[in-house]
Amino acid sequence: MPISTGPGLAEQQPQPLGDASIWAVIRAEAGELAAREPILRRLLAEQVTSPAGNHEILAHVLAARLSVAQVETGDLFDLILSTLDDDIMRKVEADLAAVRKRDPACTTFLHALLNLKGFHALQTHRIAHVLWNTGRPEIAAWLANLASLVFGPDIHPAARIGASIMLDHGSGIVIGETAVIEDEVSILQNVTLGGTGKETGDRHPKISHGVMIGAGAKILGNIEIGAFSKIAAGSVVLKPVPEHCTVAGVPAAIVRIHRADEIPAETMDQNI
Repeated sequence: MPISTGPGLAEQQPQPLGDASIWAVIRAEAGELAAREPILRRLLAEQVTSPAGNHEILAHVLAARLSVAQVETGDLFDLILSTLDDDIMRKVEADLAAVRKRDPACTTFLHALLNLKGFHALQTHRIAHVLWNTGRPEIAAWLANLASLVFGPDIHPAARIGASIMLDHGSGIVIGETAVIEDEVSILQNVTLGGTGKETGDRHPKISHGVMIGAGAKILGNIEIGAFSKIAAGSVVLKPVPEHCTVAGVPAAIVRIHRADEIPAETMDQNI
């Protein structure tokens, strides 16, 4: 899917690359890093430069990160690789582009691929989601729990998550079973997309396109957050949020209306 560029970002951020180009850049970055840091040469060869295809690169990286479990790394690799189709890889590439554009601390695609636990958790969720939807709920739940233990975010494998997503830092993020996150969304640390109690059925938030959710925000219940809106850090949201606005406070209330062309998920402006 195309990755939009927010106002004023074109000169500051790297331009989106085609699907093949991202992996070519990652391989080149890995080669340069191996030359600078020989201690990483074997790791980079095994995970990035030697694998035959892009699917294999992602599977190697995630299997290595998740291999703290008492399961053979090769078995994890096979499980992960078996779920990776072209649709998932397109989402992975959009996520890589999103992190590279939106996070000033991310200087290369390779850095995002190897080191960012929010990215790792999100891609592991994509795999668990496939397993959940293909009648393998036990292994999906096991993998989701393992990802939470290793990376931090707690994402139910049934949650539906789009492309061009950034889970910044990842620590403390909780995403419930019936949550839906559309494309081009940025979520910072310690965010909860949860229920309001012991209700059953469709009970978690629906996050629309282009939304940014600030650190520590809690969005509770089956409510919709309108497209291109911003949830300020530390807010508690209990009611639906309209499009193109900022909400803040406990409980959250509208504090600003946005320009029609503003994309909070890309501008990443934390100010109210």
